[in-house]
Amino acid sequence: MQDSEGPSIGSVTVQRLTVEASDGTPLAIALYMPAGDGPFATLMEALPYRMDDITSSYDDSYLRFAGEGGFAVVRLDLRGTGSSGGTLVDEYTDLERDDLRTVMAWIAAQPWSTGRVGMFGTSYSGFNSLHMAADGVPQLGAIAAMYATDDRYTDDVHYCGGVLRALDLIDYPLYMVPMNALPPVPSRWGEDWEAEWHRRIDVSPPWLLEWLRHPLDDETWRRGSVRLGPDREGYGRIDCPTMLIAGWADGYRNNTFRTVERLDVPWRLLAGPWVHKDPSTARPGPNVDSDREIMAFFHEHLRDGEPSSAHRAQVFVRRPTRPEPDLAHHDGTWHEFDSWPAPGCRTMQRRVTASDGQVDELDVRGDTGMWAWNSCAGGLPWGQPLDQRADNAASITYDWTHSSETMLLGNASVSLRVRSSATVGHVSVKLCDVAPDGTSTLITRGMLDLTQLGCWPSDSFGAPGRQPSPLAPGAWLEVRIAFEATTWTFVPGHRLRLAIAGTDWPNCWPPAQPFSLGVDRGSVALDLPVADELPSLTHEFVSGPGPSDGDAEGVEWRYEHDVLARESRVHSRYGGRYEGHDGIVIDDLYEGSLGISTTDLSRGWARGRSRFDLTLPLPDGTTTVCSTESTLSIHSDADAFHVELTLTAARDGEQFAERTWSDVLPR
Repeated sequence: MQDSEGPSIGSVTVQRLTVEASDGTPLAIALYMPAGDGPFATLMEALPYRMDDITSSYDDSYLRFAGEGGFAVVRLDLRGTGSSGGTLVDEYTDLERDDLRTVMAWIAAQPWSTGRVGMFGTSYSGFNSLHMAADGVPQLGAIAAMYATDDRYTDDVHYCGGVLRALDLIDYPLYMVPMNALPPVPSRWGEDWEAEWHRRIDVSPPWLLEWLRHPLDDETWRRGSVRLGPDREGYGRIDCPTMLIAGWADGYRNNTFRTVERLDVPWRLLAGPWVHKDPSTARPGPNVDSDREIMAFFHEHLRDGEPSSAHRAQVFVRRPTRPEPDLAHHDGTWHEFDSWPAPGCRTMQRRVTASDGQVDELDVRGDTGMWAWNSCAGGLPWGQPLDQRADNAASITYDWTHSSETMLLGNASVSLRVRSSATVGHVSVKLCDVAPDGTSTLITRGMLDLTQLGCWPSDSFGAPGRQPSPLAPGAWLEVRIAFEATTWTFVPGHRLRLAIAGTDWPNCWPPAQPFSLGVDRGSVALDLPVADELPSLTHEFVSGPGPSDGDAEGVEWRYEHDVLARESRVHSRYGGRYEGHDGIVIDDLYEGSLGISTTDLSRGWARGRSRFDLTLPLPDGTTTVCSTESTLSIHSDADAFHVELTLTAARDGEQFAERTWSDVLPR
């Protein structure tokens, strides 16, 4: 692999270097050096998303951290990805953590380094920042984790309440297959780059199949979760100052209050209304300059600078806002406090008035949930929930009115007695705000596979390895379901609605057979963490530029119902062309569809396609186009998931390699 001195961009010099892993594998890094003689504290981000092409736009933050912040910055391609050697067999492996320790030790040994390193990043790199903070790495002085989870099984793209996430299958789990099969950059790797491409395709497993083969909470998911062990109390192992950035429209928002409550180190929480994107540009606003907040946090804890904030937590409490799929601004108010639970927080309970033995029954419809089609909004088409009235109409609902303004803040929960007419059953619960005109806005949601009761109760996890149990049809079950962490303001004139259903499709895959759901009305009790007042914001944010006006161009997001087939479907498509480093051009495409029978819950399907075309400059001055594409087909019946996955690679339009996988996984 070839090291190189890159151009100076403003006052920042960029170098492409190689660090040798403990097993000799070459790891590709980019080093952004600020002006001056140093030594410098260093910020590090480690990702599998290819720094020279797919995520080359991340340069903007690296250059700012170095030029404006005065930090050295290291970006690492994880082994087996981008221009690093080796093989990445799954997310967050022990070998990955060993590589990160090696790179941090290398940084600390450099003459330009103070020996103090901060890890940061969004999503994957937020995850591994938390992992390394819990590993006790001596060089690691602080972390800033944005949109990251503390529990991969309960709060990631794989499973929700023990139920397979459906819509996610056609996005991240699928597109990582062709991304991991792309070649290294020839100018960085050297003459044998094509041989390395062949090797990478031959040995890299599709992570998706491994995830599907582990439908229960086992060691697969405990690796990479700081909420470790049977009681999930691994937070005490985090030994450096920690900053968390979260969004109430993001899928990883549970890693907020429950984490900071248990940390024994200096912490800061910044939580806004945002989707899974940079808070400076994410929908919905208000937008804040998160890079500025991150630099201030690292200045405090890596350079012994002034405090980054007078208070530990800045939290945006949402107010009722009419739902839109591309909502640009959410009404609400900023508040700040120093501990969790926040001062003045209490539990407010709401019960359903009922006579003894009053039961509400629901014939479960497979497509209930379409109007809040995923639980992690991001770049379109992964937009925000729509008006919930259609889904509410296919659910059991209970409403309460408000006599005064009260702020919801944290993880609400609902306790209830339920029964299924079959040996299987799911319970989906949603809290909605109902406006005077009837508009129903999703506040938060929860999910539970009833056959997994005792495998992982929502608050205290069960014994590892315990297997699901078929239900006794018609038998009552006592359940408590936690809602995802959120904020909201209850206002007079609006109603709080609890909507209970047996599916949340296409967010989650429905159960293996039709069933009716019974709810003992008198058992329904909501526990709501609320505050009547919270301290107002004194911290001064710099506003971000906000979302792009053209981010919906070329994007497809459709719902349809085939009347005669008795089937509902959803469809998405997005992608485009952009430029990477040193003349690289990227074309990508992501598309997929899901369908579910409205008469037989067992019959569902998902089909997707992800493709990358990289136009890569070669040392002789010519270019070559390297393409990878994966297709996925999953369909279910009452007994199994049937999975077909393909990977094809081409160079300049000629087939280069092909792999196929198939599996039948019992339900």
